[in-house]
Amino acid sequence: MRRKFSFKKAAMIIVAAVSLCSFMGFAAPVNASSTTSSYRQDELNLNVKSALAIDSKTGQILYAKNADKTLPIASMTKLVTVYLTLQAIKNKQISWTTKVKPTAAIVKVANNSEYSNVPLKKGHSYTIKQLYQATLIESANGAAMCLAQAVSGSQVAFVKKMRAQVKKWGINDAKIHTVCGLPNGNLGSDAYPGVSKNAENTMSAKDMAIIGQRLINDFPAVLKTTSIAKLAFKDQGKTTQMENFNWMLKGLSQYDANLKVDGLKTGTTDAAGACFIGTIKKNGSRIITVVMGARHQDGTDPSRFVQTKKLMNWIFSKYTPVIMNAGTTFNQAKAVSVTDGDQLTTNVGLKSKTTIWDPVDGSKISASLTKKTVNAPVTKGQTVTDYEFKSGKEQLVSLKQPNGMKVAAKALQSNGKVNIFVRIWRWITRAR
Repeated sequence: MRRKFSFKKAAMIIVAAVSLCSFMGFAAPVNASSTTSSYRQDELNLNVKSALAIDSKTGQILYAKNADKTLPIASMTKLVTVYLTLQAIKNKQISWTTKVKPTAAIVKVANNSEYSNVPLKKGHSYTIKQLYQATLIESANGAAMCLAQAVSGSQVAFVKKMRAQVKKWGINDAKIHTVCGLPNGNLGSDAYPGVSKNAENTMSAKDMAIIGQRLINDFPAVLKTTSIAKLAFKDQGKTTQMENFNWMLKGLSQYDANLKVDGLKTGTTDAAGACFIGTIKKNGSRIITVVMGARHQDGTDPSRFVQTKKLMNWIFSKYTPVIMNAGTTFNQAKAVSVTDGDQLTTNVGLKSKTTIWDPVDGSKISASLTKKTVNAPVTKGQTVTDYEFKSGKEQLVSLKQPNGMKVAAKALQSNGKVNIFVRIWRWITRAR
């Protein structure tokens, strides 16, 4: 008779096999996403729900705490609104001098003293520049809604545009219901249909870092406005003094001469707590930091800035920015092999000026090439491969490359393709 095979015995064999593989060093691969979500988290104790720090150009991750966790973002939302406004100006859909009249619903929001605002008036006209400044400096909710109206004609249409834009950036977990960051029900008749009144915009610290990175890199002039501490908003003879909610700017209460922050945006609701996406250029390099869910006891609580300072100071003490010009080469990754090239190899170097943040750990930064062989012909300046960098044995990682940050490498000279006779001769000589 054939002996019956016990299911229980089979399960025991599988468990034993898995245990043996683990013992022999064949453990399951580490989840790269979870690694970058908590990158060096144990080295710095921040009193926030989530946080992230990156290089503004490469996206190199310098610190992360629960960076993938989706949380309310409040008025940090306005950075997407501003991005789409600047894009519309670039595409000549509107201009800085385009005038906008707020709707009755916008006027109602703009004159609610419980929200951050400039008091827009029914029947008055405001330029895009005025509304843009009020959105970034005073975090004016009505002004942000006016920008949305100017670009898309309605709040709902603009929200759909925002959703499409963040998806283009690879942000798939975002929930966006309002253009300003207020809870959905606070917009009255402009609330997004079919959504709870309590619904708030939510994203992760990683998502917000991507938005900040795109805004700064695509529209660097935005920093001229986000760095303004105080500015007058003028409306037909009446002046409202605006003061930036980013208290780390010069002239405001949390300014630090060693940390000359020049942006970007705060955000506060009961659900979000105190949030802040900041940026600073120091030692020739720019970083972006995000803190979410900091303490918010009342309107005078500086906790989000205290935590941001702590994070920034830690980065500048734990990393050295190494600035390398375009064309920089690395001894261990100098050239690629060129199949059928006039020359058998082509030297490579950095495609563009790049900053690598070197951890202060006694280890040297090393580079390797992701692709070591390319096909002829090769043109000087052509991107032919990428560098990956390590500090000692530790792989440097970035927002887009959690398994190893990649930086483009270009050919430093051209390399033509040999004719058929040379290719045949090379094949013959190799075959001997």
